[in-house]
Amino acid sequence: MSHNSFGHLFKFTSWGESHGPAIGAVIDGCPPGYLLTEEIIQPFLDARKPGTSRHVTQRREDDRVKILSGVFENRTTGAPISLMIENTDQRSKDYSEIENTYRPGHADYTYDAKYGFRDYRGGGRASARETAVRVAAGAVARQILGDDITIAGALVQIGEHPVAREDWDWDEIARNALFCPSATTLPQWEELLDNTRKAGSSLGAIVEVIAHGVPAGWGAPVYGKLDADLAAAMMSIPAAKGVEIGAGFGAVRLSGEQNADEMRHDETAITDNAKSPPVFLSNNNGGILGGISSGQDVVVRTAFKPTSSILSPRKSIDRQGKNVDVRTKGRHDPCVGVRAAPIAEAMLACVLADHKLRHRGQCG
Repeated sequence: MSHNSFGHLFKFTSWGESHGPAIGAVIDGCPPGYLLTEEIIQPFLDARKPGTSRHVTQRREDDRVKILSGVFENRTTGAPISLMIENTDQRSKDYSEIENTYRPGHADYTYDAKYGFRDYRGGGRASARETAVRVAAGAVARQILGDDITIAGALVQIGEHPVAREDWDWDEIARNALFCPSATTLPQWEELLDNTRKAGSSLGAIVEVIAHGVPAGWGAPVYGKLDADLAAAMMSIPAAKGVEIGAGFGAVRLSGEQNADEMRHDETAITDNAKSPPVFLSNNNGGILGGISSGQDVVVRTAFKPTSSILSPRKSIDRQGKNVDVRTKGRHDPCVGVRAAPIAEAMLACVLADHKLRHRGQCG
């Protein structure tokens, strides 16, 4: 199985399966001298880990990360950084009934069609369990980005219910288990998820991530565009089915006058350069123009499909081609988007760290 690595100069390769003894990542290309400890990485894993509320899978994993290489005296050495997270709460027997059955909406059939073999225990490599190591890699990427760049994510829609934007409060996210930035929307979502879980069904969601402080100039024209790499990063997350940069699909409803991010010179700005950075009057392009960062906030939204593992029987086939009805047992998220914000944040951090190093390599 190929294509387990992501990135160019800052690159990570993930390994492990949902029900194997451990999962992990090897990060290559991290420059030497950056502060890195397990305690720095752990809070990001804690935000993603399962079993934290009734609204997510009840699989109980501590997700304690171990740094195995690439760090000496709490500083990166420039050597590959190996990270490992042990799996401690697998229930492989929950999947025994689907050993020879394809779950609708899952990668069961396509993995079997490609490889002639699949790990049916929780989906193996196709499982969202793999995303824990992406979050760990993202924590390393944030060290490269430094304190001047902040990355934050939020759940902005569940099913047909968007967040109340007029009540947006970033601090609210830390006070609830749904990464919801609105105290008004939160109880509506909680009731919706409770009813969905009891019905044995699932819902889709949209996650928005924003990077503030990204300087102008990151990214490359034509085939190295920052937004192209961001789209690939977000679409690589399990269950992702759509990506928007800035206004995204909403841009089709705007006129050219409305969509253009007009600029003005800030005459009050104090700078040593002859020209100060422009002041943008809007950000419909999500902080990226021509594939290169503009200095505005980088804004990315990702749509996640409803969880495919549901208790309601669905029509499918088995490996022998017989028609069957499938009812997926086990512990699953009624909405995978609930835990997707830390993952999307991590992938955004990895792309930005990669482009920071690529920009430094080309432009000094």
